[in-house]
Amino acid sequence: MTTGILPTDHLHARLAGRVWRDDTRGPVLVSVRDGQVIDISTHCNVMADLLERDDALDLIANADGEVLCDIDTLLDNSQQNPPRAPYLLAPCDVQAIKACGVTFAVSLLERVIEEQAGGDASRASELREELKRVIGTDLSRIAPGSDAANALKEELQARGAWSQYMEVGIGADAEVFTKAQPFSSVGFGASVGLHPASHWNNPEPEIVLAVDAQGQVRGATLGNDVNLRDIEGRSALLLGKAKDNNASCAIGPFIRLFDDQFTLDDVRNAQVSLRIEGQDDGFVLEDSSDMREISRDPLDLVQQTRGPHHQYPDGFMLFLGTMFSPIKDRDGAGEGFTHHLGDRVTIATPKLGALINPVGRSDQLPPWTYGIRAFLAHQRR
Repeated sequence: MTTGILPTDHLHARLAGRVWRDDTRGPVLVSVRDGQVIDISTHCNVMADLLERDDALDLIANADGEVLCDIDTLLDNSQQNPPRAPYLLAPCDVQAIKACGVTFAVSLLERVIEEQAGGDASRASELREELKRVIGTDLSRIAPGSDAANALKEELQARGAWSQYMEVGIGADAEVFTKAQPFSSVGFGASVGLHPASHWNNPEPEIVLAVDAQGQVRGATLGNDVNLRDIEGRSALLLGKAKDNNASCAIGPFIRLFDDQFTLDDVRNAQVSLRIEGQDDGFVLEDSSDMREISRDPLDLVQQTRGPHHQYPDGFMLFLGTMFSPIKDRDGAGEGFTHHLGDRVTIATPKLGALINPVGRSDQLPPWTYGIRAFLAHQRR
């Protein structure tokens, strides 16, 4: 079962995660070694604390602890409905969950289409061709905030074609928003949720950086920033309603810490694949997101998120964005892609493994009840 779910070089990877052990002990910090899941909570039981430690790599590799199960059992438990303990949680805990949008020029056009369509998926195909004629340039060649970007902005403004998405796509300032609350993200195997009002939506396969309180990137994992195109397309002021709902953020399976075998350059060069398998109609969509096509370097996005203007004393997880904007028709000609309930979404890249989640409705999935107070209660025990 571990094939494709753990990194291809998992025997050398420093993997840290969080596992629900039982109702008494709650969430514990684990490492993965030689196919075994080891409870290291007697040494450190808060992921944000682990990411601050100078000896984090050594702790993951060598700290003693109880063997909870083998990795195959953990992955199998995590995909049951309901899951069986021990099972995977999102690997982050008290960190803020931040996300960057419109970081790939190739997906910028689709964001403008969302806005112009006003949430109406049936207009997408017509608008796509119209905007290609108006813009008439390869946006991937334009560095955000550059003289060329400013010149294009002036030209598009004169044509009445400028957009708030163009502003964050090629302007000086990146889009950085709060995706979810601490402890609200779901992990590997859990269902991700769609707001019941949404009828035009998609997964967003992304790499997620684990950043400490000093702004140092300590590792990375995978994430699904569930995207409601119709709601956000109606108004940018609905971003919170479109992005932060019950189970609308998935992260996992593990955080892989940076070391000699895995660095930020591996993130910069990663190919993130996506596979969507419809359970009710046999629909299959496969695509990928090439991190080499990102318009802003990951470190630039970290610096735009944290600095003298904003601090994160508990660190933060940062979604880097995606070039994936599905346009393959599913339910009707020209309507593009939207989720069906029961879809199975797999997001993967060789150095980080795979994040797998079925799709449900936010109001029908288990509600988010385990927050900071519940976590503190388990810590006091």
